[in-house]
Amino acid sequence: MTFPCSDRSLSADEPMFATASAGGRWLLLELCGPWGPSAFIESPSVIDPALGLAIVRRAEAASMRIVAIRRHGRRPGTRRWRWFIADTRLDESTIVGGEVDRPEAYLDIPLDGAAADPVERPLVAVCAHGKHDRCCAVRGRAATAALAAAFPEETWECSHLGGDRFAATMLVLPEGLSYGRVDTTDAVELVRLYQKGRVDGRHLRGRTCLTHEVQAAQHFARERTGDDRIDAWRPLAVHAGDGVTRVTLDGGDGPALAVTVRAELSAEPVYTMCRATVPGTVRRFVCESVVEA
Repeated sequence: MTFPCSDRSLSADEPMFATASAGGRWLLLELCGPWGPSAFIESPSVIDPALGLAIVRRAEAASMRIVAIRRHGRRPGTRRWRWFIADTRLDESTIVGGEVDRPEAYLDIPLDGAAADPVERPLVAVCAHGKHDRCCAVRGRAATAALAAAFPEETWECSHLGGDRFAATMLVLPEGLSYGRVDTTDAVELVRLYQKGRVDGRHLRGRTCLTHEVQAAQHFARERTGDDRIDAWRPLAVHAGDGVTRVTLDGGDGPALAVTVRAELSAEPVYTMCRATVPGTVRRFVCESVVEA
């Protein structure tokens, strides 16, 4: 048995900031039951593969990230087919949702969010997709159990979110906050911090609606100032060239900051998932400067 990818990453103290997967709009569909390596296409006991493929293609055509969700714990005798659409874009963060009576009806959901009910609670999704990566099964389910006990209505297990080596990975919607290694900290406290409008920079990978360069700039601004508000440090301008990116961030009541970041490849190769047989380099960001704009 190979050494789990998340254990390798944790022991190497690999930085997690600026690694949030891209996703401005998310489609979350309930698939209650066991998932195969691809939740929608390889889970025949839950959903017909041809139907799953059609659903995935429809979401992709609408430029949406699609994930499967299910409740933690024992599976109910009667399956439900709930769905949510989350918009994580700045100033537009919303969740709407509904329920259909059969999986085929997922193809009829208006992907613009029309004819859906607003969802007032946040949605907390933890990757527990064991057939995709065993770290997600072990670490993800442990984190989900703690969260589900504290926030039963908000918490879901979900399929692959990206960044297997940072398991347990967690997505908080509608803001699209991506977290990693939540099983190594108090995951419940991360959500309570979110309810106060704040983030934990030690575990925050970034916000999914932002580019990795902006995610990195926000990380360095928070590190420099200690301002951990969710809505702090909104990007005002991004200028890239000569291998570096200068991001101007709104300082709110204080001065704007210009953060210059440089992308470089990791010095040591990384196993990005448990089933990877060959390690590879990954992109990381270095702070060149933080100055008042």
